[in-house]
Amino acid sequence: MARRPIALVTAAVLFLEAPGIVAINAVMARFVKGQSMSLDGLHPDAMYTGTWALGIASGALLVLCALVPLIAAIRDRRPGRAGRVLLVGCAVVHGALGAVAVGLLGWAAFAFLMVVVGLIVLTLVAYGETRADAAPEAPATA
Repeated sequence: MARRPIALVTAAVLFLEAPGIVAINAVMARFVKGQSMSLDGLHPDAMYTGTWALGIASGALLVLCALVPLIAAIRDRRPGRAGRVLLVGCAVVHGALGAVAVGLLGWAAFAFLMVVVGLIVLTLVAYGETRADAAPEAPATA
């Protein structure tokens, strides 16, 4: 099965996406600071700092999510429970962002996010439970 290449491609896409998210948030922070925007009376500097913090935290989480399929590909074993939970959470966030992106950014952004969701899900399915991982069947009694 081609599960190692799938996991490596997933890791590469997530690694490449991380600096992109940080860059997008940097641009948004620059607009917030340049126009002195605020939300419900919140100070513009707090908005600027919060946008940067969200960008850095999102980038760090994407790198963490990318490490899971990379380690799975190197070891050729399925990720642990925490790694699977992290990947499922990453897929859910990408799905929600895709739903928002189709209205705001168009179908190209939606398609990209759905490709990422597909890669994450394919990695999870490819490294799914194997017969060796499954509980042994109890012998039949007569």
